[in-house]
Amino acid sequence: MKIFTSILVIVAIALIIFNITLLDFDHLFEGNSMVALIGIAASFCAIFILLIFRMSKMIEEKTKNNS
Repeated sequence: MKIFTSILVIVAIALIIFNITLLDFDHLFEGNSMVALIGIAASFCAIFILLIFRMSKMIEEKTKNNS
């Protein structure tokens, strides 16, 4: 599971980098730039969700070992 979440985080980071290349800083909230901003925000959300999931699994393993 650790490898799978790591791969997904790497894919999300790659999507962030790709979407940054689509940004037009002169017209940031128009056309493809708006789509890129939404993609960047969605990728950050995915990263945070995956990190929370990984931390919850670590906590679960520690509580199982203590019981």
